[in-house]
Amino acid sequence: MTTPSVFTTITARLRAAGCVFAEDEAELILATAPLPAATEAMVLRRISGEPLEHVLGWAEFHGLCIAVDPGVFVPRRRTEFLVSRAVALAKPGAVVLDLCCGSGALGAAIEVELGEVELHAADIDPAAVRCARRNVLGQVHQGDLYEPLPADLRGRIDVLVANAPYVPTEAIGLLPAEARLHEPWVALDGGPDGLDVQRRVAAGAGDWLARGGHLLVETSARQAPHTADTFAACGLVPEIAEDEDAGATVVIGQRPA
Repeated sequence: MTTPSVFTTITARLRAAGCVFAEDEAELILATAPLPAATEAMVLRRISGEPLEHVLGWAEFHGLCIAVDPGVFVPRRRTEFLVSRAVALAKPGAVVLDLCCGSGALGAAIEVELGEVELHAADIDPAAVRCARRNVLGQVHQGDLYEPLPADLRGRIDVLVANAPYVPTEAIGLLPAEARLHEPWVALDGGPDGLDVQRRVAAGAGDWLARGGHLLVETSARQAPHTADTFAACGLVPEIAEDEDAGATVVIGQRPA
């Protein structure tokens, strides 16, 4: 059992290192660490600036405990809005693709919400693929966007979710150090205007979506009109959805039926 003095000491060390939610983080570290020696190692890693989720080895997302390995993109809570919109559009038995899947958090959440789905996920980063295979029941493919997908998926995907990188290259240096130093560049860098990967996703979506199927991507409120224009240019009917409380913006494109 952890004594109050240990909790107080860890909290004080985390607060001194700049952790705003030091008490909550101390509780999570103490609850996760298997041994006292592991507790100290975890505290030192957090004090050094590692994301809490990497230190713990997991992140809470959409009510799930998602495994997150060091060097893998940490799922953001705002992205739960993307999951909720995808679930609203899908049905049990749907064919779902989680593109740029990272840890596989989106696919895992959709699997739990819908029950029976044919889920595929893909990412270019080998570390992300290894992590996603721990989190999802469906197939996880390694490669660049659509390139590694099995050919029989073409024209069958009902819901395609893509939390593709959308940070403009020059803005990456402005991100918090936790993201800038500890998450993979490939999961952050969206090119000069932040939309390069989204354009590639949209350009290929029409070949892979079923008729009436939907593509959903997370983006910023400022970028959303440009993303919607890209969807339209690629033959998709666009819609912009926002959750102001979560600070989340999702662009939805439907392949005409």
